[in-house]
This record gives sequence, C-alpha cells and structure tokens, in this order.
Amino acid sequence: MGAPSAMVAQQAPAAQAPAAQAATKLPKGPRAMMLADWYRVVNVSSPAVSPDGKRVAMTVTKAVEAENKRHSEIWVVNTAGGEAQRWTSPSTESSNPRWSPDGKYLFFTSPRAGGHGSTWAIRLDQPSGEATQVSTYPNGSMPQSGAFAVFTEPARRDTMARTGANPFARMQPMAKPTFDAITRPVEPTRFDGRHVTDMSYKVNGVGFVPGRADARSWRPAQLWRQTVGDTAKQQLTTTLYSHRSPEVSPDGKWIAFVADARLRSDSAIDLERDSLARLPYNRARDEVDRNDNDLYVMASTGGTPRKVREWMGTESDITWSPDSKQLAFVGRPSRTKSARIYVVNATGGAPRNLLGDWQFEPGSLSWLTTGNLQFAADIGGRSAILRADMSGKSAPQELVGGRRQLRGASYDAAGKLLAYTATSMTKPSELFVATADGLGERQLTHFNDEVNQDVVWSDAERFTYKSVGNMEIEGWLMKPYGYSQGKKYPMVIYIHGGPHSAYGEGWFDEFQNLAAQGMFVLFTNPRGSSGYGADFTYSTRGRWGMEDYEDLMKSVDIVAARPDVDSTKMGATGGSYGGFMTTWMATKTDRFKAIQTDRTITDWTYWYGSSDAQGLTEFEFYGKPWDNQALYDTLSPIRYVQKVKTPMLLVQSEEDHRTPMGSAEIWYMSLKKQGVPVEMVRYPRSNHDLSRTGEPWLLVDRLGRIRQWFAFWLQGVKAGAAAN
Repeated sequence: MGAPSAMVAQQAPAAQAPAAQAATKLPKGPRAMMLADWYRVVNVSSPAVSPDGKRVAMTVTKAVEAENKRHSEIWVVNTAGGEAQRWTSPSTESSNPRWSPDGKYLFFTSPRAGGHGSTWAIRLDQPSGEATQVSTYPNGSMPQSGAFAVFTEPARRDTMARTGANPFARMQPMAKPTFDAITRPVEPTRFDGRHVTDMSYKVNGVGFVPGRADARSWRPAQLWRQTVGDTAKQQLTTTLYSHRSPEVSPDGKWIAFVADARLRSDSAIDLERDSLARLPYNRARDEVDRNDNDLYVMASTGGTPRKVREWMGTESDITWSPDSKQLAFVGRPSRTKSARIYVVNATGGAPRNLLGDWQFEPGSLSWLTTGNLQFAADIGGRSAILRADMSGKSAPQELVGGRRQLRGASYDAAGKLLAYTATSMTKPSELFVATADGLGERQLTHFNDEVNQDVVWSDAERFTYKSVGNMEIEGWLMKPYGYSQGKKYPMVIYIHGGPHSAYGEGWFDEFQNLAAQGMFVLFTNPRGSSGYGADFTYSTRGRWGMEDYEDLMKSVDIVAARPDVDSTKMGATGGSYGGFMTTWMATKTDRFKAIQTDRTITDWTYWYGSSDAQGLTEFEFYGKPWDNQALYDTLSPIRYVQKVKTPMLLVQSEEDHRTPMGSAEIWYMSLKKQGVPVEMVRYPRSNHDLSRTGEPWLLVDRLGRIRQWFAFWLQGVKAGAAAN
C-alpha cells in the first residue's frame, strides 16, 4: 500500500536527499572529509514498524545550511523494499512517529500551528489530506484489542479568580518577584533584571527559569482512561501520590504502574528530599540502599492498587507477558549496582533475575507475542539486540550486533519483524530490518549514499589493554586519511564527557574531522565510562583525575610506541568531563604539544555554585564543597595552573549552564598572565550541547577551529590554513 493520496505531492524524487542540498559546491570523491560535508550527513532515528509489518516510519534529520538550522521530517519505507517516501511537509518540523494498534493512523510529534498540543496524525485507511489532530484517539498504553488507552495526567486544578490588579504583570518573567521574595522592584516598569529566590533557577538548554509566583503546590499524576472513538476521559485515581509508567495488560484487565514504595504523597517525598539535601554528607545515611519505588497492579476500570512485591531498588521499563500473567521490568538494586531484567508473577512472588551476573546492562525491553523477551544493550563501545533466557540460567543470546551501534528496536504486532537504525565507524545511520530472530538483515534506506561515495571515512582499529588494578580498558585508533605505511603521523587523543558516557562503534563527525586533516585519532573508554557494568562506571567516585587519568595516559603510551605515530607531535581534546580532564592533563604533563578544551571545569567550588547540576558532585565527591572541601580543591585544575606550559584552545558557549563560562575565563587569564599560548572562542546563542545540537554554522565553525589548532601545532600548517 502506498502513501495516502494527498501526501504523494510531498514525496521527494528517489535520488533527492530529504532536505536542501548544501550551498557550498564540493568536489566529487573519493577524497577526505571537508567541513561542508557535515551539512550533507543525514541522521535516521526513531524507527516504528507498522502493526502489519509492511512499513517502517522514521525520523529523518538533516541540516539546512542556507538557513543555519536542522530540519526533521517523517519518512516511510516499505519493508519489502523500494525508495523511502517523505510523509510530512518540508515546511514544518516532525518527529517521533508511532502507529495506532489498528494501523489506521500514523501519529507523530510536530510544533505546527493550528492545533492543541503537539500530537498530529495521518489517516491511512482512507484518502487523507493534511495531517490532523484526532481527539478521539487517545495516546497511551493500550491492550491488544486497542479498545482504550491508559495514561497519566495531573488532576484538574481548581482555579480561583484573583482579585486586584497585579503590579508586576507586565514585567519580564525573570524580573518578577517570587511569592516569598522579601524585596520588590521600586518601579516595576524600570526593572528588567533577574530576581532569584529558588535554588534551581537556570537549566542548560532552557536558560533562566522564573521562580514561583504562588506558594508551592503539588498535582500528582493520576491514571486516566479514554475509549477509542470517544473524547471523554475517565479519571481512575484521586491520590496524593503520582503514578508513573502505566502499562495495560494485553487482555485489557489490568494496569501496572510504578509508585512510591510506601504510597506517600508527592509533597512528603519532595519535602523529605529537600530536608536531606540540606544535611552534611553522611556515608551511613546517604550510601544505604533505598527502596524508593515499587511495582503495583490495579484493575483497568479503577479500584485499589495492589503491590506486586516489595523489591529493593528502582523499577522501570515495565512490560507484560503476552498471556497477561507476568511482568518484566528493568530493576536497579541501587544507583551504583548494575541493572538487571526481572520477571515476576502479576499476582506476586519473588522476581526472577534473568541476567544473573552478566557484565552488561539492559536497555529497553520488548516482550513479544511469540513469548520471547528481547532487549537492547550497550556492550562496551558497541551495541546489540539480545534475547533473554527465561530460566535465568544462561547468558542472553545476541541476535543482532557486530562492530556498530544499533538504536530504536521496533517490532511488528506479530513479533516477527524487527527494525532498527545502525551506524558504524565509516557509515552514518541508516534503517535496517531483520526477522525478530536477527536473521536476513536488509538495509532499507540509503540517505547517505551520495556523501559516502564522495568521502573516504576513516576506520578505526579496536584494541584493549590492562591498566591500573589490572582493569581492562577498550580503545580505538582511527587512521588518518591517506594513510601510507612507513610514514609517521601526529596523534590526538579525544576524551569523552559525563564522565559516565562512552565512545563507541559509530560514525562521529569530530573523529572524522581530524582524521581528514591527516592525524591519528585515539579514543578510549577509561574507567567511569558506561557500557561495562556499574562497578566499572562508578569506580571513579571521589577519584576523578586519578586512575582514569592513568587509563588515558596508558593508551597514549601504547599508541606512541607505534612506528607510524610521531610521539613528538601529540595533542589532546575533550569536552565537559573531557574538558576537565584536558585541563587536568595540562597541569600534570608536558607530553602534549597542543590541547583543545571544550566546556571545561577548572574550579569545582565555582562550578558547584554556577552550574545547574550540583547533584553530580554531591554524589561523585561525597558531599557539598563544605562537606569535603579538600577533595573539591585537590581535584580543581586551577590549583596547579602555574605548571601549565602547553598551548591551549578554549571553546565555550555563552549560554552553557552546565559548565559555565567562569571556568574557561579564569583558565584563559591564568595562561595569558603566564605567557602560555592560549586562545578562547566564545559562541553566542549556544549551550552545553553546541557540539551536538548547536546552530549548524557555529558547530561547523568549531570543527574548523579544532582542525586549525592541531594543524598549526602538530603539522606546522600556517595559521588558519588547515584544510576545510
């Protein structure tokens, strides 16, 4: 079946990319990556298989160079093959497709004007015009019949008309005094500053957040039910506590959800958390395992909930067995312990651990109608789709994997077809399908074929090595474009952020950028990275810059010993945690000839007061600065800045509230005063995510500056003359 008739005019010709071509004329290949090639790379995400398994919808995102923006559309491809087709208008943004269980609608998210909310739909069972909103088709968890949906919303708020004029009504939101403020503007029309009384008043990517105009109140998330074909919503619960992640059983009789383990009110939970947050760090209290949530079941028509089992830890990713008798969930016994998959009878009993002591951790779960329980997982730097052993006696079976990263596993209603996106070191993301058993894999989209034909993407050699404490570390060495045996090349090590993120087996613009300049690119996942189990991930608590630094320098030792690496011309770069680590490295070694640091942190006490994420160091450094000031100071690179001799390029975003500007400013001034070569580039209208989701022109400018910096110091290229 083709696209709805009225959508045909929006389809792109077969050879056309899903957005405007880059304005810059580029030479044909094969050749090294040029900066303008970045605009040509298409990202495919959020695959959704239709219930009958005949189509896959996806989000397709591409930069529009001329407009300095990214643009996302919904595209659909037949699983039997053929060209993908655009199903949403190129004049609006659209993403996150999902099918109705009966296959009559394709829903998606869009900010387009003319409706309420962001959910829109294309009708498929009859000729359709433009996308519309369908108030009679609820969005939520549905039984196998698709007769109704269950979802959560706050209870309706009783409103009271305010009396009297509000003298602050016309002020900018951040300028208005909060309900509990002691001071007030002398003349409201003349004050356009920011008035802050709350602890959380800024968020990265959002900006400054106004304080409360009224006293704090709570609207717990309640369970609601809506019958398909009817606009009426039935409120099933009226409690003081919130219900989360509701899932309806396939037979439609039950709702499973997560709630507080003691069904305490939201207000009691928040006030307790606030009180504990003010106390000094105490290991006996703060490190003890907690049971904050539990799994509950109630009738789908309402009634009294029943706790399935008191289970220590947190539960998420609930899914029902096809026969509606069992529940599976991802359970994490504590923050620093690995998540497992558990199965429990809906009537109660002890949950069974299906993963045992398997090293890795599960992602999203799918309990197929065939009875198989399948899940995605990161396995070090790669990822896979696996099938759990229902007895829990054997390790999970890997169905789809390899040296690549897989995302967004989606299945048809019969549990026979699997769709996912995949990317490897030398291939940007595309859509693939296979049987649910992982057999007969086929690539369905080819959005990046043209750029892949022009550009020779560099591949990387994977290796592992033993570091401090005999811990095994995974790393990769990407070869420079035009690599020739017998020659020596400069090398740059990349350090990821987090610290609990990870590098992996996927296409990455930053690595390709420097490899195209003719440099080796080294990247590793030192201890603290995710994807290797919780013990590995949290082994750096209180020890940032210690064993993790040794892990990184050990990889440099290994690579520097190669005959094709010029150990006299090495550089280092990284962002966020990697920004901290690169400044830390600069204080500990002069081995690198140049360093570039992004989103750096140079003084942890300053960072604590200026960031939007104080909880990070409260957990990682065992308390607030005044609880553990010695550790905050010991791990602050600025305390040792007088040791720095390495030329450094600092890149910072003006609206970064995660790692604010002050760290870079004090570092820049300190190096400048000492005569160390240093430059700082500050990007406007940009936050902590500039390198990932920032304005395309600024993102590409950053790539160019990193390339120029290392080309100058490691290759002797004239200032500003690096390839672009």
